Amino acid sequence: MSIKTSGLHHVTAIGGDPQRNADFYTRALGLRLVKTTVNFDDPGTYHLYYGDGSGKPGSLMTFFPWKDAPKGRHGTGQATTTSFSVPEASLGWWKRHLAENRVETSQVRDSDGEETLTFLDPDGLKLALVAHPQGDPRDPWDTKLVPAEHAIRGLHSVTLSVSKEDATAGMLTDGLGLAFEQQEGNRLRFSAGEGGPGALVDVLVTPDAPRGLVAAGTVHHVAWRAPDEQTQAAWRDELIDDGVNVTSILDRQYFRSIYFREPGGTLLEVATDEPGFAIDEPMLELGRALKLPPWLEPQREDIEAMLPKLDLPSENNPR
Repeated sequence: MSIKTSGLHHVTAIGGDPQRNADFYTRALGLRLVKTTVNFDDPGTYHLYYGDGSGKPGSLMTFFPWKDAPKGRHGTGQATTTSFSVPEASLGWWKRHLAENRVETSQVRDSDGEETLTFLDPDGLKLALVAHPQGDPRDPWDTKLVPAEHAIRGLHSVTLSVSKEDATAGMLTDGLGLAFEQQEGNRLRFSAGEGGPGALVDVLVTPDAPRGLVAAGTVHHVAWRAPDEQTQAAWRDELIDDGVNVTSILDRQYFRSIYFREPGGTLLEVATDEPGFAIDEPMLELGRALKLPPWLEPQREDIEAMLPKLDLPSENNPR
């Protein structure tokens, strides 16, 4: 491939109760809800976007939360861990903070200079906080619940679980332009662009693990960055020329998207950095009101009647 991604754009997962989801990600993790909208393919369901103060690509975790969604199963063919980047020496603070929010955490694990703390969100989604020795220059969302000196800087990496690594590795290197970095046991690490937090993917090879089932508590897809629509269109053409089954370019209002599966089964997306989340509401008010794309506005009354009420904590918006 002549086109290469610079890193992760967002990770989208399936959640349960929307209010519980918003409380956990804004209060326990200290992220900002930067957009409250709906699943464009199922407008009776929220699509909630969490990230830094402006929702920059690489900071984003998004959810389709269904209150009565069935429980998913972690396994091969999906992204099984989503990791966030935090400042070095902050994991002790996070361990105490999560305990205060009744979240059980692992012991801190040290591997190649990275300290990692793992835990589950309320629906069983596996998350991790990683303190990286390189540091992370990205600006966090600063709240009184999670102050800036400890706050999440953005995504660190995702882990894809596969039964065989060769074809998946080929897609990451040839289809997305990632570089192989290292292997530790059955875990292979690849990096995009200049590498570091926000540009990493680990491939965990577990041939005896069950096949994953995407439902509540699992990742739906992993999105990678394209700078603009022209690059995305050229990228799509190259993928098709290589025999990859790719969707048409879809308008997601805040970015444009194409989707395809890597050979191990995980759904991948290439999303544009443009136009961003401030196109339909002021930066200071991000996430406060339900936003709909123009083609769904005529149905607003019916959509709002279907959606459960969502109360946002005051920390989500500056005064």
